[in-house]
Amino acid sequence: MSPWPEVLTAKSENRHEIKLAGGNISKRISEEGLDKSLFQLTTLNLLNISDTCLTSIPDEIKLLSNLQSLLLFGNKLEIFNENITSLTKLKVLDLSRNQLTAIPNSLNNMKELTSINFSSNQIEIMPKLTDFPNLIIIDVSNNKLTDFLDVENANLPHLTDLKLKANSIECLPSNVAQSLASVKNFDMGDNQLKVIPGELASLAKLKELNLKGNKLSDKRLMKLVDQCRTKQVLDYIREHCPKSTQSQPAAGKGKGKKGAKKLDESPPEDNISDLCHSLKILHVEDEIPKVKILESEVGPVRPYILCCIVTEMYMTPALFKKFIQMQTKLHDTVCDKRNVATIATHDMSKIAPGDLVYTAKAPSVLKLTPLSRLKAYTGEQLFQQLTAEADALRKEKKRNVYSGIHKYLYLLEGKPKYPCLEDASGKVISFPPITNSDETKMSADTKSMLLEVTSHASLGSCKTVMNKLLHECLLLGIGDNPDEPDAAYHTLTVQQMKVVDLEGNLKSVYPSRTDCVFEGTNDVKVFRLPKK
Repeated sequence: MSPWPEVLTAKSENRHEIKLAGGNISKRISEEGLDKSLFQLTTLNLLNISDTCLTSIPDEIKLLSNLQSLLLFGNKLEIFNENITSLTKLKVLDLSRNQLTAIPNSLNNMKELTSINFSSNQIEIMPKLTDFPNLIIIDVSNNKLTDFLDVENANLPHLTDLKLKANSIECLPSNVAQSLASVKNFDMGDNQLKVIPGELASLAKLKELNLKGNKLSDKRLMKLVDQCRTKQVLDYIREHCPKSTQSQPAAGKGKGKKGAKKLDESPPEDNISDLCHSLKILHVEDEIPKVKILESEVGPVRPYILCCIVTEMYMTPALFKKFIQMQTKLHDTVCDKRNVATIATHDMSKIAPGDLVYTAKAPSVLKLTPLSRLKAYTGEQLFQQLTAEADALRKEKKRNVYSGIHKYLYLLEGKPKYPCLEDASGKVISFPPITNSDETKMSADTKSMLLEVTSHASLGSCKTVMNKLLHECLLLGIGDNPDEPDAAYHTLTVQQMKVVDLEGNLKSVYPSRTDCVFEGTNDVKVFRLPKK
């Protein structure tokens, strides 16, 4: 068999990334099998073989010892090849939408993993999880698990997102709080749970809990789950659900009270301390623009969005430069290089008045003028243009990695529709996770800013990123009085915004009462100002 052209190109240009996806690749695999010379590309950092008829991964996968991302979603894999677990540098492992039935114990060898996605398989058995010091996301949704993950005594210090939706899990262990102390987003929807342990309310960092679609024996709890937010559900679980011991209720209850004291309700303006940074949150009013989300469109591609407005801004050119640098840094850190979430910022004065619409469109239909570009592109044209630019830059500079926004192109590859945010005039102002519109771009003269965070992972991921973004904006001092440029403490004013469905039903509001609680700092005070 002759080497595939994609492999030859990657080898000749010493590329660190290669993608083999779609119908053409699938046809070649069915006719002649996967090109084994692929596994001679030992400098690869990212390998993407997706949406093909591939039924097995060759043992030679172990030769790619420098892999950091292995994306094998949408294939026909039936067996998890244990040689994958010898890839000890791997950070992102995506085997979603295959036909796997079991995962080996040797998964625990992969200490560098930050994201595990085994969703939409046939998995009946997961190994006991032991030590994953860097793991942030586990997604084993849409499988056939009957037992909850065995995480007893596991070291999962950074696990924030745990998704086990649409399995057949019948019981949550009472030690769940001890094992998952860092979890913020916990999805147990559409399982077979009947009883929820009271210890679940002890998850101090939990922001989003989904228990919908279970067969809860407590009918009042079931009603709360269907109609209320996470805080109300957790309060009920804390007070009414059975616990395995009697020593924990008071502790859990006390912790809840302590957290509540971090927020001051509606203080008079002159009570704001001069000895700390101040974040003022304005209660949402009817005239404030809302984001209308078309869930049927964005659900399959990028279902989560949060927005808010920063008002009363004052920036100098130097401060604006720091602001852009801060946003870039957050994309690389808390956003995990846009794998978890993407930030967009817009000048409110350049956005048409009225509600925004978050939807998804076919690549040939979506159209915008990208940031720092002079003409409009369709999503399809922009993707092709950026791909061509990336290849040209790599050849010109003899570098084997993408730079700038080019390095995020793989996040869109193969998507039938692209997510976008439109203003009230129907103009696309944002195309996550790639770019914003040049027509709403920020400048040092911006006085009011729309902040937007989107994610394919979870609403909790959006909140984590937005909280960090607001914190950094506050510390930069972009909301300070220009007459006091050297003030030791800064002030930032944020206007709440709602996300609603097409019928007007509330999906989320940000910042909510549980947001903007900055852990590990005592020099930020949050004030929630009442309706006028």
